Amino acid sequence: MIISRTPYRISFLGGGTDYPGWYRKHGGSVLSTTIDKYCYLNVRHLPPFFEHRYRVVYSRIESTNTIAEIEHPAVRAVLAQVDIDQGVEIHHDGDLPARSGMGSSSSFVVGLLHALYALKGRMPTKRQLAAEAIEIEQNVLRETVGSQDQTAAAYGGLNHIQFLQNGEIAVRPVTIPQHRIRAFDDHMMLFYTCIKRTASDVAKTYVDDIGTRKRQLRILNDLVGEGIQILSGDHDICEFGELMHEAWLAKRSLSASVTNAQVDEIYAKARAAGAIGGKLAGAGGGGFMMLFVPPEKQAQVIDSFQGVIHVPFHFESSGSQIIFYDAEPDFSREHQVREQQQGKIVFRELSECAVQMLTESTPPAAAAASSNRLPVPSCV
Repeated sequence: MIISRTPYRISFLGGGTDYPGWYRKHGGSVLSTTIDKYCYLNVRHLPPFFEHRYRVVYSRIESTNTIAEIEHPAVRAVLAQVDIDQGVEIHHDGDLPARSGMGSSSSFVVGLLHALYALKGRMPTKRQLAAEAIEIEQNVLRETVGSQDQTAAAYGGLNHIQFLQNGEIAVRPVTIPQHRIRAFDDHMMLFYTCIKRTASDVAKTYVDDIGTRKRQLRILNDLVGEGIQILSGDHDICEFGELMHEAWLAKRSLSASVTNAQVDEIYAKARAAGAIGGKLAGAGGGGFMMLFVPPEKQAQVIDSFQGVIHVPFHFESSGSQIIFYDAEPDFSREHQVREQQQGKIVFRELSECAVQMLTESTPPAAAAASSNRLPVPSCV
C-alpha cells in the first residue's frame, strides 16, 4: 500500500514563458512556489480475487480488466509508462478542486508516477518525475500545457525555474532569509472564484500563435528577475505586489479568454480594499485568484467579497513525497495462475449457479417441472 502526497503550486511571475513553443526559441523562466494543499493518491496491487483487474476512484469509479478500457486519460497513460504487470487499485483525493488553475492535473500525474514507481520498489528522482510528467502531458495526452506545473510539483519549494532553449529545465531554489520568506508568505492570499474552466482550452487561445505575443512574454520573463531582486534585497516587500499587478496587466493582454467581467470585478474590489497586486492562477479564465495584500488590510479584502471563497495557505518545500509505504503479500504467482486460466474463471451470482447446476444434473423436461421446488444449491 502506497500513499503519495504531491503539492499544488502558485506561480507569481513568468507564467506563459514555460510553453515549449516559446522557450525552445527564446528561453523562459518563472518564479513559483508550492503550497500546503495537496493531491493524495492511494495505490496498491489489486489481489487477483476480484472480477476486475483495475479500479480507479476519482470523481467517478472505474472497474476494468485492461488498461485500454480505463477512460481517465492520465491514469491510462501513466500505467502504460510505468509498465504495471499486475492489477492495481488507485484512489484520488485532492485538497482543492480540479480545473481551477492550481496545476492539479500535473500534480496528479507526478503523484501517480511517484506512487506507481514506489509500488514497483523504485525511487525516481525529482528530475525524472518532472520530465516524465511533462512527456506524458505534452506528447502522449497532447494537452496544451507548459512545463512549470510538473516541475514545481515534483521539486517543491520557492524556486526560480529556467526553461532553456535546448529543452533543459534548471531549478534554482530562491535562497532568502527565513524572516523574508515569512513576510512574503504573510502577504499572500488565495481566493476561489468558483469559476471552473479547462486550462488547456484557455491556453490554446494564445499558445497556438504564441510567437505573436513576443512583447508580452518578454515583459513577463523580465519581471521574474526583478521579483527575485526585490525578495533577495532590502526593498520594501510591497514592491513585489506592484510587480504582480504589472505582470497581470501583461498576462491579461495575451488573450481575451485570460480574464472576464466577473474576474475583473473581483480584482477591482480587492484593489479597492487594499490589495496591491494579484493575478489568476494558471492559464486564466477563472479558478483561483492570488492577491498580494498587507496583513493589516486582509480582513477588509475578505469583507469586500461575496460569492468568493478565501483559502488560507502557507508555502511548502517538500515536493512530491511518499508519505506511507506498507509491504503487501506477493500475489504475483496467483496473478500468473489467473492469467493462465483466462476464460475458465467465471464470476457468477448464486442464482446463476443454481440454474446451471439444475440444468447439468437433471434432464430438460424434469428440470423444467421441478425448477420451482428445488432447494438452492451452494455455488463453488
